[in-house]
Amino acid sequence: MRINYLKAIGAGVVGTLAMTAVGVWVAPMMGMPPMNPADLLASKMGGMLSLGWVGHLMIGSIFALIYASFVASRLPGPPAIRGAVFSLAPWLMAQMIVMPMMGMSLFSGSVMMAGGSLIGHLIYGLVIGGLIGDPALQR
Repeated sequence: MRINYLKAIGAGVVGTLAMTAVGVWVAPMMGMPPMNPADLLASKMGGMLSLGWVGHLMIGSIFALIYASFVASRLPGPPAIRGAVFSLAPWLMAQMIVMPMMGMSLFSGSVMMAGGSLIGHLIYGLVIGGLIGDPALQR
């Protein structure tokens, strides 16, 4: 199986932007505050928004590379669903490790915020899975 690394990185960027759009624009429509992980990262990186965005896009790209390289071919179902299933791992990592490291509560401190984050991560997974497609067909 041959992995198209550039395609995976591109999928990671697009998926990360889609997830962020959901957090910034859809979350407020659901009664939640806007959620922008790039802003959160920037606040922990000296306040530089550009560094927050670079970090956020890099994390999304790295997870897409992990998905394409190690996970996509091992999960059953259509590519977008495989991506969504994979996205549960980064969501759990964010909620149980990253948020507490950044001084926030476990699972964002509320069911509603954790649920909003879950929706964003599922969107990310659907996008990367759909864009990366079926690795078995990429020979």
